[in-house]
Amino acid sequence: MIRRLVSCRLLSTKKGNTATFEFPVSLYLSQDSNPTQEAFKTYLCDSPPTTTSVSKDDLLKYYKTMSTVRRMEIMADTLYKQRMIRGFCHLYDGQEAVAVGMEAALTFDDYVITAYREHGWQYTRGDSIESVFAELMGKKTGCARGKGGSMHMYFPQHKFFGGNGIVGAQVPLGAGLAFAAKYKKEKAVAVALYGDGAANQGQIFEAANMASLWDLPMIFVCENNQYGMGTSVDRASAEREFYKRGQYIAGIQVDGMDVLAVRSATEYAVNWCRSGKGPMFMEMKTYRYHGHSMSDPGITYRTRDEVTNVRNTRDCIAKVKGRLLDEGWATEDSLKALDKEIRAEVDDAIAKAKAAEELTPDEMFTDIYNKALPPFVRFPDFGKSKSFV
Repeated sequence: MIRRLVSCRLLSTKKGNTATFEFPVSLYLSQDSNPTQEAFKTYLCDSPPTTTSVSKDDLLKYYKTMSTVRRMEIMADTLYKQRMIRGFCHLYDGQEAVAVGMEAALTFDDYVITAYREHGWQYTRGDSIESVFAELMGKKTGCARGKGGSMHMYFPQHKFFGGNGIVGAQVPLGAGLAFAAKYKKEKAVAVALYGDGAANQGQIFEAANMASLWDLPMIFVCENNQYGMGTSVDRASAEREFYKRGQYIAGIQVDGMDVLAVRSATEYAVNWCRSGKGPMFMEMKTYRYHGHSMSDPGITYRTRDEVTNVRNTRDCIAKVKGRLLDEGWATEDSLKALDKEIRAEVDDAIAKAKAAEELTPDEMFTDIYNKALPPFVRFPDFGKSKSFV
C-alpha cells in the first residue's frame, strides 16, 4: 500500500450551493511493491523532497496521458503486424511515466530531444494522435509529412527535436540546444534523453565536458530500461549507476516507474539548471514491455515471467490507478469509462490517418536541399551525378 502523509478534503456549503474543495494529497515517494527501489539516489547534490503533493485533476491527467500513450503503442504494434507500418518501430509501453512525469515539470519553452523510442514524447510535447499515426503509416498529414516514419518525428512548435536514429547522436545536439538557450538568455533548459544501450557512447561524455565547462542548462537523461537491444545492463556496463556517469556533474537516480517521483526529480533538476548551476545527469530506472524493436520478440534474453512480474508489481499506470482509487478520486467504473474513451479516441485518429493521402512521387527530392540551391544528387561516381534543374 502507499504510505500516505496527508490526505484531507473540505466541504463548503454556501447558500444551498455545495462546492467541494479537495486539497492535494501528499505521498511518500516509494516503490510500493519493491522496497529495495528507492525513489531517489543522488550524486554531488542533495536529494529532491521525498514527499510531494498532487491534486485530483493532475493525477487523473497523468493517468489519461499515460493510458493514451500505452494504447497508441499497443495499436502501433497491431498496425505493424498488419504491415501498415513499415521499417523500424520502437515502442515505449512501460516507460510512459518518464515522458509524462518530466513533461509535468517542463514547459513547451524547454527543449527536448530524444532517440528513436519517441512516439510518446511526440504526443506529450503537444502533437495529435492522428499526426503520430499518419507519420507511422507514411501519410502526408504526418508530423514529418510521412518522410520520417517511426524514428524521425519532430514537433518544433513546442521545441521537440526528435526522434534521432543514430545511437547517442542526439546528446551533443541537446548540448547545442542548451548552448542556444544560454546564448539567447532564455530561461529554458534542454533535455537530452538516451537509453542505457547508448550510455557508453563517447559523444555523451564529450557533450558533458562542454556542458560543464560552459555551465549549460542541460539535463542528460538515461532512460535505463535494463536492456540495450538484447544485452542486459549487467553485461554491457562496468559502471551501472548511470546517474554518476557525469563524474564532475551532479546526478539523480529516479524510480522511473513512478510518475510523481519523475515529476519531483525533474522539478529539482530544472531548478538546478535554471539557477545557473550547470548541467545535471538523471537516470530513470524504467522497463520496456516490448522488445527493442518490432523485429525483437523480447523474450530470448529475458523470461516471460520477468516481464509479467514487472507488469504486475511495478506498472506505472497501475500505480496511478491505485492512488486514485485509494483517495476515492475515481472508481473502477469511472476509470473503465475513461479507458473506453481513450480507445475510441485512438481508434478515430487511426481511421483518419489511414484515410489520409500518401505523398506523390514528385515529392521524392523535396525537403532535401535548400530551395535556393539547384537540386543536385552527388553519387560516389561523380560522373553519374545529376542535376535536376
